[in-house]
Amino acid sequence: MTRDVIDLIKMSSISVPPPKCLQKPLTVPYRHMFGPGPSNVPSRILEAGANPVIGHMHPEIFEIMNDIKSGIQYMFQTQNKMTLAVSGTGHSAMECAIFNAVEPGESVLVAVNGIWGERAAEMAERIGARVNTIVAPPGGCFTIEEMEKALSKHRPALLFVAHGESSTGVLHPLDGIGQLCHKYNCLFLVDSVASIGGAPVYMDQQEIDILYTGSQKVLNAPPGTAPISFSERACQKIFSRRTKPVSFYLDLSWLANYWGCDGKPSRVYHHTGPVTAFYSLRESLSVLVEEGLENSWERHLKVAEYFHAGLESMGLKLFVKEKRLRLPTVTTIVAPYGYDWKEITSFIMKTHNLEISGGLGPSVGLVLRVGLMGCNSSRENVDMVLAALKDALKHCHKSKV
Repeated sequence: MTRDVIDLIKMSSISVPPPKCLQKPLTVPYRHMFGPGPSNVPSRILEAGANPVIGHMHPEIFEIMNDIKSGIQYMFQTQNKMTLAVSGTGHSAMECAIFNAVEPGESVLVAVNGIWGERAAEMAERIGARVNTIVAPPGGCFTIEEMEKALSKHRPALLFVAHGESSTGVLHPLDGIGQLCHKYNCLFLVDSVASIGGAPVYMDQQEIDILYTGSQKVLNAPPGTAPISFSERACQKIFSRRTKPVSFYLDLSWLANYWGCDGKPSRVYHHTGPVTAFYSLRESLSVLVEEGLENSWERHLKVAEYFHAGLESMGLKLFVKEKRLRLPTVTTIVAPYGYDWKEITSFIMKTHNLEISGGLGPSVGLVLRVGLMGCNSSRENVDMVLAALKDALKHCHKSKV
């Protein structure tokens, strides 16, 4: 450094002082994360994320990314080569799917039975798609006949369905929809952020063309990576587009190369991959592989049934009436009559250090939502939630109206 530069630094006068808050050590409380996500992260996965940072184009990272691809293929039950993890949360995967599969002016059909259908419709509208919706009330879903009627009427290029609608607690049936879509030359896009690993999904068998999820629910990894997979049918449409996708960051042709999905001999820099998030995601997939998908599905279902029985024994009502449509990972409870749901969730957080939440989107004010996902899905945690709810109903104000 030259003397002139040193003198210049000495003469400079910064107008913004160092913030005092950053001169204190970081402190983060431990909480029982029993809302709809994120979930608690086990120490094993936290420790994996604390491994040394290496380059995002180093061969060791490519090996880790290959492991992640294999884990996603197992989790999704697919042999799709175009399988990867988007650097971002579930919303980034939703946009990756829509931005790549849909061109301006094309027709998109969205099955709306909660907030995720609403979000998908808005994303498609923003890129100039002609969006049509079929709408079910919160807690409801669609029949095959309703799906076919809408597909026949609108002839969309893409149909969106949320498998696990976490805002309403609905597990939407998937069987038969993929075959129906292909009858009408339409791609089938499924959001499984709240369901994957906790309820059965068979991507290839159910003829799903694009499937995505997030890292922070059943996988119990920190938020920030979003597994996604594309069928050969989806890839044929995407790679024969007339226009470039609106997002460079989410352009599948670039992502495919970075993840080694395009068969090319070398990978080219696209963005700086979140390497420590890759470590955590790999470890979370390893945990799922060790337990086994079918065991994970069964555990989540049994714990949910135990929870539902406990709620009903307290006199509380489940928002989703049909048992087969209840999402095993996120339970929606009818907001107790006469109580302020915000007071209930605040009391439980303050008194029990436990997070549950109210509704979201069309379910606001109607429900309480409890998420028991991945390592949090246990009878012991159910007992903890039930005790907290009993305590809240005893101590929170109940109106006489």
